[in-house]
Amino acid sequence: MDAPPPVRTGHCQCGRISYQVTGVPDDPHLCSCVHETRISGGPAVLWVGFPLDSLIWTGPGGEPKWYATYPTLRRGFCPDCGSQLVSIADDSDMVMVTGFSLADQNGIEPLGHSFREHAVPWMHITLAPAPAPD
Repeated sequence: MDAPPPVRTGHCQCGRISYQVTGVPDDPHLCSCVHETRISGGPAVLWVGFPLDSLIWTGPGGEPKWYATYPTLRRGFCPDCGSQLVSIADDSDMVMVTGFSLADQNGIEPLGHSFREHAVPWMHITLAPAPAPD
């Protein structure tokens, strides 16, 4: 018998917006694009993908406040504390959640670093090794 898919939960800083995602984490990576560094105020954001149809908003605040932060992308933020929680690209079947909004980051290590050319020169990142092929 197959094991049920893993379920993970996450929330914003104040806890008003929380969510649940189901499935194996996909494409965990850091992003240092100009949009992310300005939105987050940090040198990179950890993103982790899950199937979009597995996303359930579970907190008392319901869904986050949505902003189109790029022509083909919308991001969800808590309207109370401002935490960035998710990003959904147009026509995508994946939701990217901010890695540190997850309640449990065990087993999630960045395998890539997008927009590395925009990364600050003083931050040196060692990525996790790519998983072995099945």
